[in-house]
Amino acid sequence: MSSLDSLLERNQTFAAQQSASGTLMPSLLAATGTLKATIIGCADMRVDPVHILGIKLGEALVIRNIGGRITPVLLEELGLLGRIGQVLGGAPAGGGEFHLIVLHHTDCGITRLAGDPDKLAHYFQIPESELKAKAVTDPYAAVAADVALLRAVPALPAKWLLSGLVYDVATGLVKTVVPPAPIRTI
Repeated sequence: MSSLDSLLERNQTFAAQQSASGTLMPSLLAATGTLKATIIGCADMRVDPVHILGIKLGEALVIRNIGGRITPVLLEELGLLGRIGQVLGGAPAGGGEFHLIVLHHTDCGITRLAGDPDKLAHYFQIPESELKAKAVTDPYAAVAADVALLRAVPALPAKWLLSGLVYDVATGLVKTVVPPAPIRTI
């Protein structure tokens, strides 16, 4: 059996379990009411927010990229997701408490690119002279920098709670670096 065959077999089990329990979410609008968080995390296969945070289906929207970093492309994705929400007419968490979480981790592959400033500058779409502010080699400083960057985005709803976390791949524990607080005070 190939790896793909194994994945497809697991999907059949998943679909049967979801159908039996009545938890399939065929309507995007209905699913919006159960959404409690958007998590921005790293693409690293060791750091799947669904598993390390115990997220249930429909509870969080997870966006993953290299380093879990805030980049111009990621900001564009957030804008498009916001527009989809506007078109649907639904509010995340049914209009209740909603979290925007930046999740970085120790031993991140992006740290291996510190010697390639041209690649990192291109990824972040900034001049090489501004790379130091991205704190690529320190996940704690990087998560704080990314949270600060998100606070400066006027399109994000002020009442959303924004936080920054770092997952330690050696212990399996998550540490709060930036506690949840509204993106902006109104």
